[in-house]
Amino acid sequence: RMDQALVLVRNELPAQGLRLAALSGSCHQCLYQFLAFVPPSNGSLRKPGVAAVMVDTQHPLTLLLNSSVGDRELCKIQYHFGEFGNYSLVVKTLSASTKTVSCDLVINEGPINSYLPIVFAFLVYMGILALLIVGRLFMKIDPVRNWVYKKLNPRETDHLINSELGSPNTTDSVSSDPTLHLWSTASRQRLRSLDTFRGLSLIIMVFVNYGGGKYWFFKHESWNGLTVADLVFPWFVFIMGTSISLSLSSMLRRGSSKQKLLGKILWRSFLLILLGIIVVNPNYCLGPLSWDNLRIPGVLQRLGFTYLVVAALELLFTRAGAESRTLEMPCPALQDILPYWPQWIFILMLEVIWLCLTFLLPVPGCPRGYLGPGGIGDFGNYPNCTGGAAGYIDRLLLGEKHIYQHPSSSVIYQTTMPYDPEGILGTINTILMAFLGLQAGKIILLYKDQHKQIMSRFVIWSIVMGIISAILTKCSKEEGFIPINKNLWSISYVTTMSCFAFILLLLIYYLVDIKRLWSGAPFFYPGMNSILVYIGHEVFENYFPFKWKMQDSQSHAEHLTQNLTATTLWVIISYLLYRRRIFWKI
Repeated sequence: RMDQALVLVRNELPAQGLRLAALSGSCHQCLYQFLAFVPPSNGSLRKPGVAAVMVDTQHPLTLLLNSSVGDRELCKIQYHFGEFGNYSLVVKTLSASTKTVSCDLVINEGPINSYLPIVFAFLVYMGILALLIVGRLFMKIDPVRNWVYKKLNPRETDHLINSELGSPNTTDSVSSDPTLHLWSTASRQRLRSLDTFRGLSLIIMVFVNYGGGKYWFFKHESWNGLTVADLVFPWFVFIMGTSISLSLSSMLRRGSSKQKLLGKILWRSFLLILLGIIVVNPNYCLGPLSWDNLRIPGVLQRLGFTYLVVAALELLFTRAGAESRTLEMPCPALQDILPYWPQWIFILMLEVIWLCLTFLLPVPGCPRGYLGPGGIGDFGNYPNCTGGAAGYIDRLLLGEKHIYQHPSSSVIYQTTMPYDPEGILGTINTILMAFLGLQAGKIILLYKDQHKQIMSRFVIWSIVMGIISAILTKCSKEEGFIPINKNLWSISYVTTMSCFAFILLLLIYYLVDIKRLWSGAPFFYPGMNSILVYIGHEVFENYFPFKWKMQDSQSHAEHLTQNLTATTLWVIISYLLYRRRIFWKI
C-alpha cells in the first residue's frame, strides 16, 4: 500500500524464535509495537523461519528483534524504508562458539521516488506561470494587443482603430464607464496584500483539506511540531484580525455608530457559527443532521467566536485620535501599543486563564499540566489523557460524541480518546492570534503611507514573537516548556505562527502594495471570496469535478493530481466571480 514497504524477516537461528517490534521516529517516548513472531529455522532441512511484515515509510523506523527465549535483545536497526520497497532482514549466527548474532538488511527491490509527482507538478505550474508572464509582456506591445482584440471582437476593434480614439487600452475602457472607474479607484484604495495573504492561506487550506496528495507533510502533525498543514489556519486568523482593524476604522470614520457596528459584529459571528454547525457538519450521503453525533466545535465556529471577541474588543476600547497620532505618547516607540492598554490587559488576562486551566486544572487519571498525546506516548503511562486539560474540558462540557472523533494523534500515538483541535480551551489562544493580526492592522493605520515604518514595525514584532517562541520551546520540538502544538493551540504555536505571519505579510505588502511587482494573482481572487470558497470546498468535496474514482488509489501521483485539480478549480471559480464582481460577504 501507499507509504508502506515489505520486509521479509529470515530467521536462520536454529533454536529460538524472534519477536519483531517497531518504533516510529516521529513517536516521542513511545512504546515499541509488536509486528510479528518469526519462527526458528528448521536445522535438518536448512530452511529458515520467515515472516513478512508491512512497515511505514513516512518516517524513520527502529526495528527491535528479541529472542523468544528469555526475551533477550538480539539487535536493533534504525532505517528509513522507501515506499513500495522490498527488503529482507536476515538474522543469523556469525560464530557458533561466541553465539554472536548479526542482522543484515538487504534491498530485494528498490523503492520508488514518491516525491517525483511534487517535482512534476511544480514544473507544470511554473510553466503555466511563465506562459502567463510572457503573454502579459506581449500584450503590452501595441500591434500584438490590437491583433488579439481584433480576433476576439473584430467589429468593435475595427471601429476603435479607425476612430480617433486610437487603439483600445485599459485607461480608455475604465474612463468610458463611470462604474468601472469607481471600481478601479476602490481597488487601488484597498490593500491587495491583505486579500493576497488571505487567499494564499485559504488555497493551501483547501489543498490540505482535500488530502494534499496523501503526503505526510501536507497532513497535520500527529502532536508536537509543524507541517505545512499546520501553518494555514493561524495565518487566516491573523489576517482576519488585520482586516477587523482596517474595516472598523473605515466604518467609524464614515460616521457609523458603535451600537450599529456591534449589531453587525454579533450578526456576523452568529452566521459564521451557524454555517459551521449546519453547512459544514452534515454528511449529505447519510441524510440530515443528528444531534446524537453532531460535532459542535469547528473551524468556522472558532472563527466566528474569535471574530466576536476581537472585533468587540476593538470597537469598545478604540480611542479617537490614536490612529492619527494626535494623542500625546510618553514613549513614541510604543505608540501602536500604549493607546490600547485596556485591550492588552484583557488579552493578558485571557492568557493567564489559559495557563491556569492548562497547568493547574486537575484531570482525573492524568498528571497535572499534562500536554501529551496519551495513547502509547509517554511510554503508555497515560493512554486516556489525550490533550490533558483541553481534552478534558471538551469531553466534560460538550460530551465525547460532540467533538472530533479522529484526531491526528490516533495514527502515530494510537490514541483512542476523541479530541477536538478546535475545542474550547484553544479558542483563547486563537483570540490571541487574531489580536496580533489586529496589531498589524493598527500599524498600517498608524503609519499610513510610511512604508519603511510599517515594514520595520513588522520586523520588530516578528523578532519579538520569535524570541518568545525560542524561550518557550528551548528551540526544540519536544523538550521545551510549552512545545509548538497545533492540536492544543499552545502559546508557543501562536507566537511562532505570528512570527511567520508578520514576515510573510511584510513580503507580500512590499511586493504587491509598495513596489507593485506582483498583482497578488492568483491568490488575490479567492482572498476576495474567502467564505464562499471555504464553504464551497467543504460542501462539494465529494462531488465531480472535485473528486472522481481513481484507477490506482495507492498512488501519490493520482491523489496529488486530483487534489491540485480541485484546488485549481476553486481558484478559477473565484477569478470568474471576481470578474463578474460577485462577492459573498457575511
